[in-house]
Amino acid sequence: MMKPDVPPPDLHSIEKFITFIYYRDLQKGIDFYEKVFRFPLAIDQGWCKIYRISEAGYLGIVDEKRGMHRWEAAKPVQICIRVSNLDAWYEFCKNISVPNLSDIFESRELKIRAFVFEDPEGYQIEIQEVLF
Repeated sequence: MMKPDVPPPDLHSIEKFITFIYYRDLQKGIDFYEKVFRFPLAIDQGWCKIYRISEAGYLGIVDEKRGMHRWEAAKPVQICIRVSNLDAWYEFCKNISVPNLSDIFESRELKIRAFVFEDPEGYQIEIQEVLF
């Protein structure tokens, strides 16, 4: 049983937050995140590539043959990237013809403008900005 009264270590000691997604074809992920989106490769572990998305946020793409999980057709994960220039990101995504690009939509309840699309293995990516 978990003990909620035990304090965690100093939260300022957290250096990176990495989300890992699993690929059948790792090269497709490399081409998409590194060559198209130009996210800097921060850690190269061969069969796992970790890209810096923000100051402390990272995305790891993993060869499913080597990682802790396997590729699945159903993708219950959404990668969300908050930006300050949504319209520029939308134009970029239109120009590179990302799969299943939505229109820009607003959620007044969530106070965001956003759009979604899919990466080469079907993971949904949401790009959003705060509504003022």
